[in-house]
Amino acid sequence: MGVSLKPNLRSARNLAQMSRAVSFHCMPTMETFGQMVCELLQNNRKLMAALKPVMQSVVDAKEERMTLSIYCPVEFWSKEGNQSIPVDILLPTGIYLTLHVSCHATLRAIKKVVWQHAQTEPLFHMLSDPESYVFTCINQTAERQELEDEWRRLCDVQPFLPVLRLVAREGDRAKKLINSQISLLIGKGLHEFDSLGDPEVNDFRAQMVPFCEERAAQRQQLGWKGWMEYRFPVQLELVANVRKSLCQMKLTNNSKLLILFSPSLSPPLQESFTFQISQKEMPTTLMSYAIKKQATIFRHQKVNSPEEYALQVNGKYEYLYGNYPLYQFQYIRDCLHRGLLPHLTMVHFSSILALWEEQTNGVAQPPKVGVKPPPVPKKKPTSVSLWSLEQPYYIDLMQASKVNADERMKLVVQAGLYHGHEMLCKMVSSPEVSVCSEPVWGQRLEFEINACDLPRMARLCLALYAVVEKAKKARSTKKKSKKADCPIAWVNVMLFDYQDQLKTGECCLPMCPNWGGQSLWGAITLLVCFSDDKGELLNPMGTVWTNPNTESAAALVIRFPSFSSYPVYYPSFEQILDQGRSELSHSRVAEDPEEVQQLREILDRRSHTELYEHEKDLLWKMRQVIRDHYPGALAKLLVVTKWNRHEDVAQMIHLLQSWPELPVLNALELLDFSFPDRYVGSFTVNSLKKLTDAELFQYLLQLVQVLKYKSYFDCELTWFLLDRALSNRKIGHFLFWHLRSEMHVPSVAIKFGLILEAYCRGSIYHMKVLMKQIEALNKMKALSDIIKASAQRNARPQTKEFMHTCMRQETYLEALSNLQSPLNPSVILAKVSVELCTFMDSKMKPLWIVFNNEEIGGGTVGIIFKNGDDLRQDMLTLQMIQLMDILWKKEGLDLRMTPYGCLSTGDKTGLIEVVMNSDTIANIQLNKSNMAATAAFNKDALLNWLKSKNPGEALDRAIEEFTLSCAGYCVATYVLGIGDRHSDNIMIRENGQLFHIDFGHFLGNFKTKFGINRERVPFILTYDFVHVIQQGKTNNSEKFERFRGYCETAYMILRSHGLLLLHLFALMKAAELPELSCSKDIQYLKDSLALGKTDEEAKKQFQLKFNEALRESWKTKVNWLAHNVSKDNRQ
Repeated sequence: MGVSLKPNLRSARNLAQMSRAVSFHCMPTMETFGQMVCELLQNNRKLMAALKPVMQSVVDAKEERMTLSIYCPVEFWSKEGNQSIPVDILLPTGIYLTLHVSCHATLRAIKKVVWQHAQTEPLFHMLSDPESYVFTCINQTAERQELEDEWRRLCDVQPFLPVLRLVAREGDRAKKLINSQISLLIGKGLHEFDSLGDPEVNDFRAQMVPFCEERAAQRQQLGWKGWMEYRFPVQLELVANVRKSLCQMKLTNNSKLLILFSPSLSPPLQESFTFQISQKEMPTTLMSYAIKKQATIFRHQKVNSPEEYALQVNGKYEYLYGNYPLYQFQYIRDCLHRGLLPHLTMVHFSSILALWEEQTNGVAQPPKVGVKPPPVPKKKPTSVSLWSLEQPYYIDLMQASKVNADERMKLVVQAGLYHGHEMLCKMVSSPEVSVCSEPVWGQRLEFEINACDLPRMARLCLALYAVVEKAKKARSTKKKSKKADCPIAWVNVMLFDYQDQLKTGECCLPMCPNWGGQSLWGAITLLVCFSDDKGELLNPMGTVWTNPNTESAAALVIRFPSFSSYPVYYPSFEQILDQGRSELSHSRVAEDPEEVQQLREILDRRSHTELYEHEKDLLWKMRQVIRDHYPGALAKLLVVTKWNRHEDVAQMIHLLQSWPELPVLNALELLDFSFPDRYVGSFTVNSLKKLTDAELFQYLLQLVQVLKYKSYFDCELTWFLLDRALSNRKIGHFLFWHLRSEMHVPSVAIKFGLILEAYCRGSIYHMKVLMKQIEALNKMKALSDIIKASAQRNARPQTKEFMHTCMRQETYLEALSNLQSPLNPSVILAKVSVELCTFMDSKMKPLWIVFNNEEIGGGTVGIIFKNGDDLRQDMLTLQMIQLMDILWKKEGLDLRMTPYGCLSTGDKTGLIEVVMNSDTIANIQLNKSNMAATAAFNKDALLNWLKSKNPGEALDRAIEEFTLSCAGYCVATYVLGIGDRHSDNIMIRENGQLFHIDFGHFLGNFKTKFGINRERVPFILTYDFVHVIQQGKTNNSEKFERFRGYCETAYMILRSHGLLLLHLFALMKAAELPELSCSKDIQYLKDSLALGKTDEEAKKQFQLKFNEALRESWKTKVNWLAHNVSKDNRQ
């Protein structure tokens, strides 16, 4: 019920008059207003008696309101039937209203209703215009949130309680609206950055704003063609040899294309024409034919230029333009492969400009900022150069807090100084102290390195561990009992701040725990095996950001040294170059031919074994020879550089300034954690700037992971990625999602959040599209949770019907329609087809959602939403398969791969593209057999299925598609060590293409049962596959040998690019995937590609594996039989 101060008398009017008499000069708070009323009532007993019923109604309303304002979790706002709920509204005058409001009402609509009711309430005359106020609420993270975007619905806001408060709007509304939208997009309130009070955060944001606004302003000046290149970058295939490519597709040089004229033309027309045209022609040639034909038929006097048009793929945000032959466009090639007629629409540039204007509507634009004069450089106070300090470096270990360990243990702190993976000097340890909540050491830990030799990117790594006496064996005669070390927690911290100043003073460091939620004694059992290796206790690759969970985390208190009464800074770039130039001039030596020969042998060595000390010395001695003649060996030289000698560091950085620009392959190697120096980082990024957008997109996943290695927010790689993302919408789209998907990780939340904020500020118009995607994903997440709960109580048909009922709600239909697919921004998800949607039977009940794009000229699009599964490993595997496909195509070998879309969008949530018109091997075999036990051995099932889908002459093409794709996946799964290959995760498209799905195990991490390896063959090549390849003929060895040739050629191509695959996998170690965490995992890739062998040896090794796969294929069939029996796959 609404609270009103008007029952029983005209007292509401009297109170209003009295309030005016008191002359309110400012809006009263509830407390102030109450005090004034009390003073008035004390002087007017008659009024006080009259107001008793009014006050009682207030009390009653308050009690009722307390029962209405219940906790509303996220699930509450997703429930069916929540059409209208009571919401408490607190007006700025202190008046409460309780209104029944639709969950789907926008805040703007709610404000309008509130104003209508407020007119009958006291003190309404004191309210300003509605636009002067903004709603606030308490959100699901228990924070006060201003709701600037009034087009949001109440169910989208999802307040913690159904209580909204109107407060006076302060500051720049447009700016606050953008901040609100950015906070929603990145999943972190921007006020959290402000509340940190971190100068590094503030300085990065201050640099970021003008950078992003400048990029946005540059984009505003683009013409329509320039804007097309940003917004709709062309999707091209890399084709090495035109004739070979067309021959492999078995296509004639001429093909038919259907052209539809856009209705935006003048006069508006909906005519379509079909043309027979050479695939080597450019889009402008095709459009000129269409324009001439249209002019001839309709007798136009004026013929427009084809330069005024672009070709749009029907039903997609994808365009064909530029000086590329038609066969090079992905859409054209895909249509020709599948025997489909390409459908294109000619779009006039005026329509594209209209689209640009349409996309800018509805999103607040940033306020225009005037040109500011350059900041006046701050005068550096009197300072001391680090290189002048000859004293040993040390820290004072003070104490620890919140340590949870058994009282029978002793506590020790291990400390080490690192530069990348390299330990700069010996580790030091504290004395043992007894376990207590706040142990005290008060000990100085001195390192065997002078302060002047500390490299700029040096980090201090600390580990807190407990020492426990091992129980002596019964028959042991040894007097000295061994001790076991049990790690408790670790923390890393940089020795220099972001402004190059050596840190001083006391510092509290909340630590990260070493175990994943298990007991301390459980950790001893697991980790006692490496108790003798103290280096394993430290975690130099870990983050340098302390544990944000300060309330419960164990913490160390240390004091950094103070070597001078003035601040100590690392030398400037100019000082480093001067020192390096001086050192190099004194170290020039004549080239010895014998040493040059030795150098060549070291650099040409195939194996990646550790270098001997004399070999390291030789590399350093010949550093200028390496620069002049072997620049690609820079990584090897950086590894042997002594980063704990500032003279050597100065020489290396000076040498780097004249180093030739590296090829991308070598530059990718330098992104590894082993090379943290910032000048090396700048050199590396400069070498990466020549990457095309397509190449950058191919490596984007790794480049985002490399950001985790960076110790400071401001780094060259960050600005490089932002610059390219703000110049190409596709790169921006995936950069956003790769960052957004890890915002739940505390160690990167601030860094990734700052980069996301920067991208949003530089791409305001993209935010609307991304917000729509976030809204759709939130609805999918809510629906998934509902389905999981329902499936536990109800049978599948009832749960499916309940799913459809939920999806028919207005909120779901609106959220799941007319959005760009997060998997591919050129794909439009127009209208959700509720009746075709379902959920899968696996444990996490993935959603199978189907969209109908027929109204916009497209077909059916399907996506799978997973909630509870980590898709990052699948995403990496599919990226590698796509890269392999590109490498093969560059060599003229198209193996008809199907690297379907896969995208991690959050904490164990993500999307997978549905490959339409395909089925699993298991379903095909079971549907062609009477018993599950015999289905796996039915060799005719696959061939018969292909015959049914490809009648007549189409069968030969389907078998060729099967042969090529089978070869590609045999090689890819072998090289990547993909396991758990059963008949439910190998699929075939109706056109014959075979492909694999579900990549939960790779790099040789195969499943075992009862200690027995379930993967008994190098890759899957069963006799029913061979039966299809040989077209059902047992003596068709020619076809099979051709298949074998495809496999060998594909393998050797990958081997020639083995270092690229190694570097990309090595960079992904930062992702901390369970099966990619150490060098052993990378070693599998080296072994499968035989990188330490000659080409002949490697080819022979693969041939042996090929024969083994064929010979042992019966074991695969036995596994498939067991799988079919355990799970009925019939549909």
